[in-house]
Amino acid sequence: MLVKWIRCTVVDRRGFERGQRKWAGLPGEPGFRGQGGGWSRQRAGVAHIFTFWESRAFYDSFMARSHDRLAAAQSGTFKDAQVKLFEYRFDVKTGFEPRFTDADLIRVALCRIHEERVEHFTLMQEKVWNPAMAGSPGMIRGMFAEAPEQEFLILSMWRSAAEHGKYRTERVERLALRAQTEADIAALSGDIVDLEPSWTV
Repeated sequence: MLVKWIRCTVVDRRGFERGQRKWAGLPGEPGFRGQGGGWSRQRAGVAHIFTFWESRAFYDSFMARSHDRLAAAQSGTFKDAQVKLFEYRFDVKTGFEPRFTDADLIRVALCRIHEERVEHFTLMQEKVWNPAMAGSPGMIRGMFAEAPEQEFLILSMWRSAAEHGKYRTERVERLALRAQTEADIAALSGDIVDLEPSWTV
C-alpha cells in the first residue's frame, strides 16, 4: 500500500474546504483505498491530508489522468505544500485500514534515521513502541511506512485528544530510553491533527 502525506499552509480557508469536497470523486479511481485529514493542533492554518492507494502503479496512473482536474478547485487556496510518498511496512496494533470515521485525532511522526541505525530503529518500532501504543486506551489503529533516504512515517489514529495526551505523558520518555531512540534519529518532526469529518473520502 502507498501512503501520500500532504502538508500545506492554507491562505483561503473557505475556498480550501470547498475544494476539499471535490475529492469525493476519488472512490471511482482504480486502486484508491481512502483519504482523510484535518487541521494541525499546533500550527494555525496548517492542513494535513493522508491518501492511501493499493500500489504505486495505481497512484501514478491517477496522477497522470484525473489528479489535475480534481486539484484545480483548490488552486490558490494554500501555499508551502509538502508532499511525501511512503510504502506501507507494517501495522501499529492490528488490521490497519485507511478508515477515518471512528477517530478524532491523528498523530503523525516523520523520522529520518541514521543509515547504520535503520535496522535497529525498525526492530524497536516493532518490539517496544508498537506494543506500548497498541496497549493504550483510545489508540484505534496505526501504521509504519518507509520512504527513500531512511525516512519513516508513523501514523496513529486516536479516539480523542484526552486519551492521546494520557499516553504521551505517561509513556513516551520511558519508552524512548528503552528503545535508544535518540541514537537512531537524525531528525524528527510531527504533528497532531484534528480530523475534519467532511474531508473523509
